[in-house]
Amino acid sequence: MRAIRIEAVGGPEVLQLVEVPKPEPKAGEILVRNQAIGLNFIDTYHRSGLYPLRLPSGLGMEGAGIVEAVGEGVTRFSVGDLAAYASGPIGAYAEFHAVNAERAVKPPAGIDARVAAGALLKGMTAEFLLRRCHEVKAGETILVHAAAGGVGSILVQWAKALGATVIATAGSPEKADRAKALGADHVILYRDADVAAEVRRITGGKGVPVAYDSVGAATFEGTLGSLAKRGLFVSFGNASGPPPALAPARLMLAGSVFLTRPTMGDYLLTTAELDASAAALFSVIGSGKVKIDIGQTFPLADARLAHEAMEGRDTVGASLLIP
Repeated sequence: MRAIRIEAVGGPEVLQLVEVPKPEPKAGEILVRNQAIGLNFIDTYHRSGLYPLRLPSGLGMEGAGIVEAVGEGVTRFSVGDLAAYASGPIGAYAEFHAVNAERAVKPPAGIDARVAAGALLKGMTAEFLLRRCHEVKAGETILVHAAAGGVGSILVQWAKALGATVIATAGSPEKADRAKALGADHVILYRDADVAAEVRRITGGKGVPVAYDSVGAATFEGTLGSLAKRGLFVSFGNASGPPPALAPARLMLAGSVFLTRPTMGDYLLTTAELDASAAALFSVIGSGKVKIDIGQTFPLADARLAHEAMEGRDTVGASLLIP
């Protein structure tokens, strides 16, 4: 089968399309013939070495397709089922991928492989951020950075469905327009404006109870300065580079605020948590309140171009590799 592999960390040029043996599912695993593979910014962290991998390695954590074979003891899936996964193991950039059956889900009728692969990792991230990391309530005003991106676009729509007022940031006028189209009430161009000052102006000086920041270094100070007293800073990405180190006293000086750096795996520890998160996501998609926009697709062989586009901030919505 064809697969993307890396033998060294570095830029997009380290991605290689190679022929490797098709895996056989072990006990408890299913073999998925990928129809669509989700591209996520975490893939660039693995490729660059920011999040170390044992090399040589595959890449990618998310995909969806048809179950080709089941390993011993699997009762959760049958051959021919549509399956989607977003919890690894790393190696989704391939025509086939063997995954733990207990860490995969069955999309309901009406959710095809492309939507599932474009939605699952980003959507379950949005689910735990909005519903469990901080329970967003109707009437709250929240801050969402990179609102035109994969996770950001889902956060904006879902937060609006929950009744929140959304202050969004974007990196360009075109992406600002997209954030408005998604339902954002206010949009700030974070490269051009003082984000904290704008948030204070919009909120009458109070700040926001929660801010979701996937950008990292470029937005860190603006996010910290945007929080209300006892507000929560949710740092969940490093698109512009890792955030700076923070002395604990700064949290006090900012208004006794909280800082968390969550990862999806810690919010999906069990199969029951995985199923509940995926069900909530598929339900809000099925209701029409959250629409998954597949902004761009790339052939598997063009994984390098896909990474260049992601890191160049040239993507909107979800991105897919198609085997």
